[in-house]
Amino acid sequence: MLSQRQLFLQHVAQTCDTPAGLEIERAEGIFLYDDKGKSYVDLISGVSVSNVGHKNPKVIAAIKKQVDKYMHLMVYGEYILNPQVSYAKLLTDILPSSLNSVYYVNSGSEAIEGAMKLAKRFTGRTQIVACKNAYHGSTHGALSLMSDSTFSQSFRPLVPGISFMEFNNEDDIEIINEETACVIFEAIQGEAGIIPANKSFLKKLREKCSATGTLLVIDEIQTGFGRTGKLFAFENYDIIPDILVIAKAMGGGMPIGAFVADKKIMDAFMSNPILGHITTFGGHPVSAAAAEAALKVILDENLIKDVNRKGQLFVDNLKHPKIKSIRGLGLFYSVEIGELVYIERFMRLGFEEGFTTDWFLFEEKRFRIAPPLNITDDEILYTCKLICKALDRL
Repeated sequence: MLSQRQLFLQHVAQTCDTPAGLEIERAEGIFLYDDKGKSYVDLISGVSVSNVGHKNPKVIAAIKKQVDKYMHLMVYGEYILNPQVSYAKLLTDILPSSLNSVYYVNSGSEAIEGAMKLAKRFTGRTQIVACKNAYHGSTHGALSLMSDSTFSQSFRPLVPGISFMEFNNEDDIEIINEETACVIFEAIQGEAGIIPANKSFLKKLREKCSATGTLLVIDEIQTGFGRTGKLFAFENYDIIPDILVIAKAMGGGMPIGAFVADKKIMDAFMSNPILGHITTFGGHPVSAAAAEAALKVILDENLIKDVNRKGQLFVDNLKHPKIKSIRGLGLFYSVEIGELVYIERFMRLGFEEGFTTDWFLFEEKRFRIAPPLNITDDEILYTCKLICKALDRL
């Protein structure tokens, strides 16, 4: 009889020739448990998904309650689905007043696609500006926002009209003009190795967009829902986007995404043509119920309050001669240790020592620290010891 590993390799599509291959049986809190019962501290959080921890009881309760009522009906703005309405009200009540209309989708990539379409439709313009070394997803439009051709050259032609500016380069802001529909931007570049924007740069970017009638789209897919010590990373910069893109941690482990804008912008999808963007499963009632429960956990349990302190606890206790630098914000850090070959070996050693981490698409010398936000101080100290043990063996 074939093992699960053999079946996995034969029948589940692979995207590289060296998959991690961990066989996870269950997960709870910050820990993953494999088929032999070994525990692993999760420093990836499903790429910033599991902010409220694995197997969060309040999220699971909300899922079970909604499953007993109904699952899929018809989701794109036709039927009144209570989980969608309740979550949209909760979310928009805590966002700036101009972010008051939520368009539900299934993922971050789809939210980016919807935001691109909305910006073009609302402004009547076709040009889009993105940042070099940004990652916004792998669907065709999102892929077109990627400056590095390594991941896109095999899928050309891409969406036309995309220009790129250097992140944190104030001179490059001048490429934005009256023909630019939107700028799509990460306040903290994730896959470039977690690089926070300079406050002066983001302030000038906001001013330039306002002056030219360009919509500022901020991608909070990785940084949203407390990851950076604020509910959203843009709150660290005293600016407000025209369109906010969210996903990942939004669902508390369930698949869901959204883009949020002022209703006067979002209403552009209602005409010329009608059904300007549609989706079969976006805002699925079960996912929306999970999203509301996850957001309530973050708010009611004040998970964000200690995020910066916990992040600093990692920094203070990761003292090792092989660590060259640590950068980031909140519980969103990258640690520099050397070339990609070291990162790959370090990740394997991490499995042996009992933790999981990950690399970055555009930064080969760093590994990721992004655990669930409810990690405890003792768990942080324990994790730092595991990381240093792996570095000793590197």
